[in-house]
Amino acid sequence: MHGRLGTTAGVVLLALIYTHMVELQHQCLHHSAFRRSSLHRPLGFLLGLPLLTAYSHYRTQHLQHHKFLGTSRDSEFFGFDTRAPLTLPTLARAMVSPARLLQACVDMLASCRGTWHYPMGTISPRAERHVVVEYRLFALAVAGAVALSLLGHGREVLLLWVAPLLLSVPIHFLLELPEHVLCDNDSTDVLRNTRTISGSRLSRWFTNGNNFHVEHHAAMVVPINRLAERHAVAKQWATHTEPSYPRFYLHVLREARRNTARENPLGQEGAGRR
Repeated sequence: MHGRLGTTAGVVLLALIYTHMVELQHQCLHHSAFRRSSLHRPLGFLLGLPLLTAYSHYRTQHLQHHKFLGTSRDSEFFGFDTRAPLTLPTLARAMVSPARLLQACVDMLASCRGTWHYPMGTISPRAERHVVVEYRLFALAVAGAVALSLLGHGREVLLLWVAPLLLSVPIHFLLELPEHVLCDNDSTDVLRNTRTISGSRLSRWFTNGNNFHVEHHAAMVVPINRLAERHAVAKQWATHTEPSYPRFYLHVLREARRNTARENPLGQEGAGRR
């Protein structure tokens, strides 16, 4: 029993670490993590490797997200449609959806075949070459994991990579959800289309300051570790603010329950009679 609990705790811890690494990768995307710009891609690539998040692909699409936020051309890399009606089934499906991991597999295959292309707008030839190289390296890592499994190390591969990778899907979804959901998504004003969360010291560390999302979109060139200095002003003027992540999740659950009840009023009545 103790062995199983320890194994489960280890998998959860690795999932949390891998998710935190993607939050650190986010700062590399903006070239604000290091003074030497040349460090951002190699270290950003390594930070994204456990969750198969290609640095150059993520950077291209994420910078477009900043540019087109509040317009029909906006599309975040970890795509959750914040404009869709928020219901309990929608949340549940999105939280466990393997769509991004499956898309990463598709991108790896296309890169290895030399047929990868960027479907979300324009991309420079240099960035496209970087994306293809990174997905090919991901494919090499996956092939290495498969080879280790065939050589009798499948349990290690499962516990050290596959299981934490799958568990990171709902964890990362919950971290990304607060950024723009239930905000004014038809507005280009970052004080209306983005949310800031004060958060605890732990949540600020775990999200690498991504809780200060209004501040980040208002000044994306400011190093993320300096965004806390702008929080008092953002909290005063932003439309969507929360004191903590638990308060935000309660707010989302209430809204999702209301929307679910509106979509299925007969079901609610039947549940009440039972």
